[in-house]
Amino acid sequence: MTRARVNGLSISYELIGTTGQPWAVTPGGRYSKDDPGIRELATELARTGRRVLIWDRPNTGASDVCFEGASESEMQADTLAALIRHLDLGPTVIAGGSGGSRVSLLTAARHRDITAGLAIWWLTGGVYGLMSLAVHYAGGSFTAAWRDGMEAVAALPEWAVPIERNPGNRQRILDQDRGEFLATMERWMAVYCPREGELVPGVPDADVRKLDVPALVLRSGESDRHHRRETSERIAELLPRAVLREPPWGDTEWEDRHTPEAQKEGLFFRWPLLAPMLVAWADEALG
Repeated sequence: MTRARVNGLSISYELIGTTGQPWAVTPGGRYSKDDPGIRELATELARTGRRVLIWDRPNTGASDVCFEGASESEMQADTLAALIRHLDLGPTVIAGGSGGSRVSLLTAARHRDITAGLAIWWLTGGVYGLMSLAVHYAGGSFTAAWRDGMEAVAALPEWAVPIERNPGNRQRILDQDRGEFLATMERWMAVYCPREGELVPGVPDADVRKLDVPALVLRSGESDRHHRRETSERIAELLPRAVLREPPWGDTEWEDRHTPEAQKEGLFFRWPLLAPMLVAWADEALG
């Protein structure tokens, strides 16, 4: 396992490919770089002469947990930028889906100097989608800490993988001051509250309009209640150099990924299908 220490955190990562245009691929949810589809997508990109970074964000996989920052996504975005600088990759194509699309957009907006391009899909939006994120990412931990303290937080299923793969994370959770932790969870939840002039939580629309990098936005399925179609279309309008394209799967892909059969394969199992589209866009937009 390859690790780097950035922003005071131990981050698990892997570089696939030795030379060529650098890319960083970020999965969604609290999923790891080791979930099916992530490394496979990186491998497909590397075969075309790219050098691809896959990584475990703080609070996922084998990386350290961290409960600092204005929001969890902002903290993860700043960590990704620090990792790219630590590895001396230079301007990098920042790519990701679902929660990874939000982290990618935040990274590009906050760290323009290390961003060569941006490719995003499954961008969460709409009142239902955003409020679901608030509960999903912070609600359970807030409730457990409120009722029973930090031992109960460490026992939650959502922290099982980070603790199993990085045993020191259990003590890092237990070391949190309960009052400060509760305040952090409420602060992180509040970021997801829909507000005028902020399509994506933590990124004012005005900042998105200033992000003058080549961007690829994949249109969300009309059936997807979490990653709303209008969110993908609107972000493509806001980004000054964006192109909006159809993804390499059908309208119901997100829902299809949650059937019992598909869950055995993994949420990102079909992400390697994105490789030809990503490569074609990069060759055209970035040269």
